[in-house]
Amino acid sequence: MSVTASLTQDHHAQFIDLLATSLKQNAFIKLVLAKYVGTETDLQRLIIKQLMVKDQPCLSFVYRYKTRDITKNLALAEGIATIAGLLPASFKNAHLLALTDEVQLEYSKKGKSSLFKSKPQQLREVPSAEHNREKNRFLDLSRPFLADLGVTNKQHELIPAMSRKWKQINKFIEVFSHALTSSPLALDKPVRVADFGSGKGYLTFAIHDYLRNTLKAEGEVTGVELREDMVTLCNTAAARLEHPGLVFKCGDVRSVAPSELDVMIALHACDVATDYAIHTGIRSGASIIMCSPCCHKQIRLQIQSPALLKPMLQYGLHLGQQAEMVTDSLRALFLEACGYETKVFEFISLEHTNKNKMILAVKRAEPVDPAQLLVKIQELKDFYHISEHCLESLLRADGYL
Repeated sequence: MSVTASLTQDHHAQFIDLLATSLKQNAFIKLVLAKYVGTETDLQRLIIKQLMVKDQPCLSFVYRYKTRDITKNLALAEGIATIAGLLPASFKNAHLLALTDEVQLEYSKKGKSSLFKSKPQQLREVPSAEHNREKNRFLDLSRPFLADLGVTNKQHELIPAMSRKWKQINKFIEVFSHALTSSPLALDKPVRVADFGSGKGYLTFAIHDYLRNTLKAEGEVTGVELREDMVTLCNTAAARLEHPGLVFKCGDVRSVAPSELDVMIALHACDVATDYAIHTGIRSGASIIMCSPCCHKQIRLQIQSPALLKPMLQYGLHLGQQAEMVTDSLRALFLEACGYETKVFEFISLEHTNKNKMILAVKRAEPVDPAQLLVKIQELKDFYHISEHCLESLLRADGYL
């Protein structure tokens, strides 16, 4: 590679100018700071990329240690100033990769600087905002909890058998991230999260890690699980991995129900347990409710198919699909009536089931008049001869409907 040394003596200022210009011209690809000389144990290098946070360009600082990564997101101006302060006090080598240039700043042991520039040997592309978002805004395979829970190996490589679980975790955080941007939640105070049916804690650890290390917010996250061995396993891992604010409790949505919540999660709560979870989210004032329903026994036992549909619904599979659609449609409508903007969409399949539907509800800034929605709900119930829906009974008992 053809490399020429700069004749300019103020190499530090020139390098920072080149960095700022590459960002301004949307030519910045990556910056790596190496040859660490500071006091932090096991810090190896600092990797900096650009990403979007709530539609604002930022610099993502990934501090790479021997066994872990720590991520910090800074606004562009603050990020540039931080980089300027780290050279050469903490790092003696900086490698800037841009669309049109490759620049390296080096400091000798005696403090003498050298600046090298070269033209790219092949055409480069600046990562798109969406690319950056997927690579940086969500999760990285190097996160310590993924290795501890068996998603990756000690080298932070994905274990093939866990590829479906990894896709599910990433999709879950992506959905949460988008919901957060449209919710009334502020990140300047602790975000209270409850995950009902947390199991081995994959998603519970993921949302806590995302809040704390990516968004730099304080997360008070509780995983609720009936199996005591899973609760013990997850609490031990949370303490070992230094996840302050993450705790696991033994119980279910009826026995462990916080009075105040910001985010309520219930993936694969069976039958009416989903209704109890949604009710808990509404009652506790949650701004975001994320459910992946499982089983729809209550409504299936009540449905009386209209005569025109009986030839189609004589088959058990179709009858089950209809019960699922009616149950979850009513749940979504009840959430709308309680002041939430609600979506029902396909979610990544969980590892041990083919159920992949998610109900996502985000609290509206302004309440809506539920009168027309309640009329539509009653018409649906009358059409299918449904006398009781668990969520409706819970909400009426509390005076929400």
